[in-house]
Amino acid sequence: MSVRRAIGGFRLAAEFVAEPGITVLFGPSGSGKSMTLRCIAGLARPDGGRVAVDGEALFDSDRRVDIPAHRRRVGVLLQRNALFPHLSVRANVEFGIAELGREARQDRVRALLALLNLTGFEDRRPHSLSGGQQQRVALARALAPENRLLLLDEPFSALDESLRQDLREELLRLARDMNLTIIFVTHDLREAHLLADDVAVFDAGRVLQFGPAREVFRRPAVRRVAELTGVANVWRGKVIALTAGRCTVDIDGLRLLCDGEIAAGTAVDVAMRAERVVVRRRSAAPGVNAIAASIAQQYAYGSVHTVRFRPNGAGPIVEVELASRPYEVLDMANQLDFVLELPPGDLHLMVAPG
Repeated sequence: MSVRRAIGGFRLAAEFVAEPGITVLFGPSGSGKSMTLRCIAGLARPDGGRVAVDGEALFDSDRRVDIPAHRRRVGVLLQRNALFPHLSVRANVEFGIAELGREARQDRVRALLALLNLTGFEDRRPHSLSGGQQQRVALARALAPENRLLLLDEPFSALDESLRQDLREELLRLARDMNLTIIFVTHDLREAHLLADDVAVFDAGRVLQFGPAREVFRRPAVRRVAELTGVANVWRGKVIALTAGRCTVDIDGLRLLCDGEIAAGTAVDVAMRAERVVVRRRSAAPGVNAIAASIAQQYAYGSVHTVRFRPNGAGPIVEVELASRPYEVLDMANQLDFVLELPPGDLHLMVAPG
């Protein structure tokens, strides 16, 4: 898929390939995720590009192909479930498969409601269902026509967190059991981590990086991707030596060994996720990239503690994320001075823009 679209001063230029599984379009609000989804669904017309499913062009500006939305065999579920309030659950799910015979419709509805834990709700109206149940019905309706592709635009954002978690897990199960190809829009980083097989990181109308989720989250292509995907530590530095596949990088006077091969003299951005920093007591034997540091700030977010350390010598502030148990074992509520270790394999180098 590759589409271009301009609205006022906003320019969308998005390109990626969605394989079976869940492809997450992730990025801040207004970055072009939903517009991209609408272009795929046929709800918005791109200015140019190509959208194809299973090799069939749904839109191709060069060949003047533009299949209407209702003929694209693409299921769509938006933030608002848009269930018909006057119809029963059964009738809502049957709505998109009216061309099937009565028995086939009943079999399809029965199977989907069982799959989504809605058996027994067939005759209920939407107003009598909880928010989570309504979204399950909407999901069943989107799945009923056996579409080739399912497009979900922040479908759980209006629900409370416990319901959202249940429905995320339900979606993972459906993707696996039904071998679905799903494109899922979110600006929730936790949701992206949980759901994505592949992820496209959007910003200001562009896809900054696309690939397997683990690769994108662990090895961002540029500083902006690191910032958007929650990498707390991103420092500007300069490579001062390259030896045997490792760079020595100077960051504000602190020298660190980093895995990678970038020529000496190159300006780089160095990224390290907060949960990858190793914290030891001052009495522990120092390892590679060991820094004596003191706690400058700390915050508790439920069972997770975010702690910012200031090096005792040269170097940048280092943010660390710890679960409650190691936080308590290290007695960080009462101690200030520790040793931080930044393993070379967890320091990711990105060539800085010129």
